[in-house]
Amino acid sequence: MEPDNGTQILEFLLLGLSGEVKVQPLIFGLFLSTYLITMFGNLLIILAITSDPHLHTPMYFFLSNLSFVDICFTSTTIPKMLWNIWTQSKVISYKECITQIYFLILFAVLDILLLTVMSYDRFVAICQPLHYTVIMNPQLCGWLVLISWIISVLNSLLQSLTVLRLSFCTNIEIPHFFCELNHMVQLACSDTFLNNIVMYFAAVLLCGGPFFGILCSYSKIVSSICRISSALGKYKAFSTCASHLTIVSLFYCTMLGVYLSSAATHNAHSSATASVMYTVITPMLNPFIYSLRNKDMKRALKALFVKGNI
Repeated sequence: MEPDNGTQILEFLLLGLSGEVKVQPLIFGLFLSTYLITMFGNLLIILAITSDPHLHTPMYFFLSNLSFVDICFTSTTIPKMLWNIWTQSKVISYKECITQIYFLILFAVLDILLLTVMSYDRFVAICQPLHYTVIMNPQLCGWLVLISWIISVLNSLLQSLTVLRLSFCTNIEIPHFFCELNHMVQLACSDTFLNNIVMYFAAVLLCGGPFFGILCSYSKIVSSICRISSALGKYKAFSTCASHLTIVSLFYCTMLGVYLSSAATHNAHSSATASVMYTVITPMLNPFIYSLRNKDMKRALKALFVKGNI
């Protein structure tokens, strides 16, 4: 039974990726395997970095933080989705939804900020190699991560508080597999002007700003690499930032693709399907991208397996 107009509801319905019953076991299997791979891969990255003294450098410090954030990011959405499929229920409580929004925004923005910090690290390493150890000292690295956390927490708190002021009436169906902020605002039956202002301001500041910073860093990096005379020197310089550039491209391109597709088609189902890329696939691929293209990571992972007799 639907609540009357003007009544504050206590739960929502997550419609998921498909309403067909026959497809649910396939979706459950795919998302469960993806989640386990993401958890296992990123945990291995963290363990390899912490156990190998040779990897106690700024680049790998940021990478271990990114892996931790990716674990948290996927854990915000996938377990609830798997539980709903397993119990054949689409219900998510109001409190759970607000909590999911808070942590989803927190870890998404933290992901973006850490990628930006990592691009600055690569800029210093390639453009100012002689001063790298002085500039990227442990204190600065710690402050960069701490500031990224503070910004992410404050932004997430602000976004969540603006959602708390909204009233939801008859439409309680969310055409997604998690509580997505934009969809929640669209479902509200109260004034959403403040929410839209805060969302767009945060998007420009915390997505556009870091993206501009990454572009500036890589424009300087490319210019510096082009000035290297030997082909071997160019290859070595580029190889140090190739993995990071791949992850940045994958993350931003998938996010851009989600919002462009939803704006072009106005189809919530296609938007939910496309969002799988940056919420599920990208965190799963990050460990493979960094380990397969990195000799130091391969060595550390091999040593970890030998040490653990795996």
